[in-house]
Amino acid sequence: MPLNVTTEAVRTFNTAGPVRAHRHYQIAPLSRIDLEDVLGLIRDEKYFVLHAPRQTGKTSALLALRDLLNGGEAGDFRCVYTNVENGQAMRENVAEAMRTVLAELAFQASVTLGDDTLEEMWPELLERVGPAQALRQALARWCMADPRPLVLLIDEIDALIGDSLLSVLRQLRTGYVDRPQGFPHSIVLCGLRDVRDYRIHSSAENRLVLGGSAFNIKSESLRLGDFSEQETRALTAQHMEQTGQAFTEEALASIWERTAGQPWLVNALCYDACFRHKPGRDRTRPVTAGAIVAAQERLILRRDTHIDDLANKLREERVRRVVQPILTGARQQEWSTEDIAYVHDLGLVAWDADGPLRIANPIYAEVVPRHLNYAVQAGLPQEMAWYVGADGGLDVEGLIAAFQAFFREHSEHWVQRFEQYHEAGPQLLLQAHLQRVVNGGGRIEREYALGRGRTDLLIVWPQGGRERRYVVECKVLRGDLERTIADGVAQTRAYADRCAAEAGHLIVFDRSPGQTWEQKIFRRAAPGKGAPVTVWGM
Repeated sequence: MPLNVTTEAVRTFNTAGPVRAHRHYQIAPLSRIDLEDVLGLIRDEKYFVLHAPRQTGKTSALLALRDLLNGGEAGDFRCVYTNVENGQAMRENVAEAMRTVLAELAFQASVTLGDDTLEEMWPELLERVGPAQALRQALARWCMADPRPLVLLIDEIDALIGDSLLSVLRQLRTGYVDRPQGFPHSIVLCGLRDVRDYRIHSSAENRLVLGGSAFNIKSESLRLGDFSEQETRALTAQHMEQTGQAFTEEALASIWERTAGQPWLVNALCYDACFRHKPGRDRTRPVTAGAIVAAQERLILRRDTHIDDLANKLREERVRRVVQPILTGARQQEWSTEDIAYVHDLGLVAWDADGPLRIANPIYAEVVPRHLNYAVQAGLPQEMAWYVGADGGLDVEGLIAAFQAFFREHSEHWVQRFEQYHEAGPQLLLQAHLQRVVNGGGRIEREYALGRGRTDLLIVWPQGGRERRYVVECKVLRGDLERTIADGVAQTRAYADRCAAEAGHLIVFDRSPGQTWEQKIFRRAAPGKGAPVTVWGM
């Protein structure tokens, strides 16, 4: 029986590659940059950088800029976009990397402008002048062959490695003085990071070269930001307009709260809830906050490439130096300014004008500890049934008491499994213990930020058609125990009040050398008004 296939385009939420207007809901790419400033830089013959975390919309913005410039609306320019990521596979083989870069550039010039000038000259140039001069001379001859100013958009520039990256940057710097007749009128370098932050190891020179010195002709560095709340709502409105499927107000608030506008996360949550999850394909059913929460969990468990790339960065030492103090709420840090810039450019951390450094959004805040404690969680005993009562309720006190006994017996061995995250080991071990049980039907929400001196966890457990909420706050003992408890109880009650939790638990980890377990282990009810709080010593 023949399939009933339609070629009519149905738009959807984009989770891979540049946006295409006829296939994807979109926020107009050029509306997400300061187009007036960008065009001003181009007209002034500037070379500049556009950078942002992965899957934020950089490539979409570059392609839209290319089409605008080639359309004549911004002046008589010719513009070519090229992606140099394929050169990464050549690593520090400069000759092969340059062959890849030139071949791709020539191909894009032919496809975009119908111009085969580069195609006809680059192989001979590479052979005659070598990789250290081929790009510079090819660009110079190409520019001199046509009086119209050339704008070059180079994407994924930081995918190139070592001497291959240095060679490209230095050849662009060398030709800069000959612009605009003898070299590109303007060049935009696009990648994850500002070129000034590159730390490039040159095998040929056996030294570290700073990107700012290899490309000291950069005039500006522009960063593509996340969606605003208004843009996030505008994206979902396009789905409502096309399909008639509504998002509840609670769902819209949940999308914004959980993603903080990170473009891939916004699209991925909505795609999962509306297209990938079968019940969500029923357009008569509105998308609810519960559907968004469920989509988040599926997203994390699937470990899509975006999530996996982010999680893998946690292994890097400069990432650990920033992330670990946030996980523990530490007031002292060992990072450098360069570390913070790097982790911020990855999109992993953010800060508000009046607030501390924090994980950039609640989904990343969930991904980080779950990735770090995944192997530990898998190795823990999975006895869950006794934590859940006959009425479906969660025995939180029994759960924490079991962890206290486990921590006393096994913590020294298990904390070491967190590799370089030893300082955050107790908090991560607790979260692994809670996660494997709560996965049976509830969820954990986490709050932590630099300098708070604590980690806040909220257990949400469905029971009898309603959500029951329990706060768990973790502190590491620093100084006087009773003062730590007094401060912690006040903080726990305040957090419980804000989250409408029915009870709170304060866990104090004592890592002081020389303390016996008899001194560390205790359990007491905290006096005072408000939600009942149990204090646990470990």
